[in-house]
Amino acid sequence: MLNRGRMIARRLALLATLLVPISALAQKSPSPSVKQTAKPKASAASAPSKTPAKSPITKPAATANAATSVAPPVKLEVKLEVRKKTLANGLRVIMAPDSTSPTVAVDVVYDVGSRVEERGHSGFAHLFEHMMFQGSGNVPKGDHFKLVTSHGGTLNGTTNQDRTNYFEMLPRSELPLALWLEADRMKSLDVSQANFENQRSVVKEEYRMRVENAAYVPAEIRLQELVYQGYYPYEHSTIGSMRDLDAAQLDWVRAFHDEYYAPNNAVLSIAGDFDPDEAMGYVEKFFGPAKAVQTPKFDKTEAVPPQTAPREEVVEDAHAKLPAYFDGWQIPQTRTPEHYALELAGMILTDGESSRLYRSLVRERAVCVSVQAGTNDFRGPDWFELEAKLATGAKIPDVEKLVDAQIAALGAKGPTEAELAKAKTRFMSHFVMGLQSNFARAQKLAEFEVYWGDANLLNDEASQYMVVTADDVKKAVAKYLTKDKRSRVEVKPAQDASAAAPATPNKATPQKAAASAVAPAKTPPTTPPPKSPVVQGPVKK
Repeated sequence: MLNRGRMIARRLALLATLLVPISALAQKSPSPSVKQTAKPKASAASAPSKTPAKSPITKPAATANAATSVAPPVKLEVKLEVRKKTLANGLRVIMAPDSTSPTVAVDVVYDVGSRVEERGHSGFAHLFEHMMFQGSGNVPKGDHFKLVTSHGGTLNGTTNQDRTNYFEMLPRSELPLALWLEADRMKSLDVSQANFENQRSVVKEEYRMRVENAAYVPAEIRLQELVYQGYYPYEHSTIGSMRDLDAAQLDWVRAFHDEYYAPNNAVLSIAGDFDPDEAMGYVEKFFGPAKAVQTPKFDKTEAVPPQTAPREEVVEDAHAKLPAYFDGWQIPQTRTPEHYALELAGMILTDGESSRLYRSLVRERAVCVSVQAGTNDFRGPDWFELEAKLATGAKIPDVEKLVDAQIAALGAKGPTEAELAKAKTRFMSHFVMGLQSNFARAQKLAEFEVYWGDANLLNDEASQYMVVTADDVKKAVAKYLTKDKRSRVEVKPAQDASAAAPATPNKATPQKAAASAVAPAKTPPTTPPPKSPVVQGPVKK
């Protein structure tokens, strides 16, 4: 599911938002076009067509329904024009032309995330994201940033469990620059000892700032370890551990680059105001010489070890101001029928002020300051997470009873017709809004191509939610969100905030310890957050 209402400000800065500040020259385009009727532009810098852009978002005519007072969910059709090419070296190219805004976004997504890391090598995918900004054969260190920003653009990179991406957003006339820069570092990255040591230090400092000294983040990391216990690809965090970063060797990093950073393991996505034929000419010229390699196949496809009893732990957090608890459950992978049902269940429980848990815990009883629930949308086996941050004076057992009662009711009776219609309508709103910008479209199309083998599936994604029934939601909740399959981490705030120290799991606490947990500091739950947790590179590396 695209960026829609769910975990707000997830994982604080560790799992930072996917979006970076967008300059005025890379601003959102409100109505992406499809099937342009204008003639192709003669050059990337030529004037845009005067033919109005068609919107790929169409709304069927409303039909009156006097028999019911429940408004049906809004049904929108999102049809992006998607063109696909594959170079001889295996690079897949996705193009989504749109002349609404005179800007263009380039996104290169490599099929490598922290899930491919071996034990003892955690954090390599994220470390290498930093390395990609340290210069290449024709671009000295620091010049990638200078060239893009001096031409009116913005850029960055992000890493999550399932992929790493690098992107630029620029005026349409600068498309050749973005393509040349990405091709140069794909072909000739400077993986030197000096760059390696420099970026290892940067990542270690990032770990101190975003994990050790961030409230509630260690608890979320520990919860993920409990949920995926015995399944290493997702059992460890994307940012890795200090121990593994200290032990990393340059030869290991070079081997990681040689195995995964190749054209046949990447998707190049271009969205915005450009001519596809002209763009492909640049792609062939710049990326064509890149050599394909034998890339390891991800073979850790075994199921997550089944959980038959609750797993519980306590984290003492010197940076937390309020008690909280985090619950997690193993669920099926993304883009499966039960997963769609569980996504809507999360919205019914906590999306918006009229949702079941927000209304009960925050508005009516005031025992929580925030509550969030939803799927994390990992590419492989996924997990459902619930976060509750308690109000001053509230007790975790009391909150737990209220939460458990609402989940049990949803699993026993399912949502009402009005609740399901509202959830679908809000989903469609978030889905469409999440595709406004050129960058958002380039990013999602590339991810669908990498994850599922076909970028065009994005055009049909919304329809998968519209066919979910109340019975589907009821059955999925009853099957997966059970107490015996639940993992929990309780956060206990430090008694003396002045003695702040890195939060660490209380290893002396048995797995059946007292259950209570908290959600990280969030903006109001009605604000749609990013869907995909990522570790985002700093603006300057």
